Amino acid sequence: MLYSLFQGLDFPGAGIFQYLTFRAAAAIILSLVIAAVFGASIIRLLKRRQIGEDIRELGLEGQTQKKGTPTMGGLVILAAILIPLLLVADLGNVYVLLLAVSTVWLGLIGFLDDYIKVFRHKKAGLDGRFKIFGQVGLGIIVGTVMWLSPQIAVREIEETPAATTISANQTAQNQAGQAPQTELTLQSGAPEKTTKTTVPFVKDLELDYGVFTGEKGDNGTVTWLLYMLIATLVITAISNGANLTDGLDGLNTGVAIPVVVVLGVFAYLSGNIIWADYLNIMYIPGTGEIVIFAAAMAGALVGFMWYNGFPAQVFMGDTGSLAIGGVVAVMALLIRKELLLPVMCGVWVVETASVVIQTTWFKITKRRYGEGRRVFLMAPLHHHYQKKGFHESKIVIRFVILSILMAAITLTTLKVR
Repeated sequence: MLYSLFQGLDFPGAGIFQYLTFRAAAAIILSLVIAAVFGASIIRLLKRRQIGEDIRELGLEGQTQKKGTPTMGGLVILAAILIPLLLVADLGNVYVLLLAVSTVWLGLIGFLDDYIKVFRHKKAGLDGRFKIFGQVGLGIIVGTVMWLSPQIAVREIEETPAATTISANQTAQNQAGQAPQTELTLQSGAPEKTTKTTVPFVKDLELDYGVFTGEKGDNGTVTWLLYMLIATLVITAISNGANLTDGLDGLNTGVAIPVVVVLGVFAYLSGNIIWADYLNIMYIPGTGEIVIFAAAMAGALVGFMWYNGFPAQVFMGDTGSLAIGGVVAVMALLIRKELLLPVMCGVWVVETASVVIQTTWFKITKRRYGEGRRVFLMAPLHHHYQKKGFHESKIVIRFVILSILMAAITLTTLKVR
């Protein structure tokens, strides 16, 4: 909104809104203020409406004190993301629009889940089939837009000699038999509609999903159907991983912040022709605007942490956790970094794996021995450490440190290839 408004004005200072870095900083500040300042009002509203968490008795330390804590605080996060996005982002950018739709879409699914738990008093919440249906729907939307939108394309970077005037010094070099110094400019080639993605830790290798279908070019219908399936699996896995991780005060919020920051860095580098050429990564014009979204999301999470840290005054609920994980997956897909998600989102992946391992082993042993056995004291993994006697603050801090470590390892893939 402000981006478009100031674009047509001509007075001192109006041009500052054209700078991506300024708008990203503005998005962080606005989102943090919205989450931190207006979050208190929303918490009071949730308390008045008695929208509190109904805690299941699992025998965990400090569990009973959490009963009645306001939930559905994810509304704070969603508002703190979307309002700055509407104000300072380029709303004509397809990446911004797709991320905004993804945020609202997953936020609504999570809201329905929380609503059923709180107001209908059904602990199971929204039926799992409807959650999957919603995530599949978003995967289809993302895959279809990436296929059809002319704005979403990868471009090759070409170095061409710049038009230069020959100076007296260059004339002397020519007479002396020395090669004159030629300046080069970077230009992007023709747009390429492709299903290519980045392969981490391998230089000059990009995976094209077309190799699995035998189709070449941008008209491969089967390839794009495969890509939609992959997008759906990625969105479902990461959003559910974030949802499972949201079990301790500040845990999911703290784990998500480094992930979002790294995605913002990748988006900036991929959308900048100079950095993309220097780092030998895909040049994807327009992805720079994703930085605005990532900045707003990081600010919203930091602001929400003010109330969500131990002891939590509010829980994000599925309204926040499903949206956070799903939007992270969509960002990774848009900048062709989905193969980095197992490393980048290592904590979410391990939390999900712990549930899968626990459930699978319990079922196998029950069929074989007549009694189910467990690998962990409790799943997801953070509850296992609670059962072992670790205080939840210590668990949260250590998981956040691990998330920062995974984010740092992900950044090394820019050079370690």
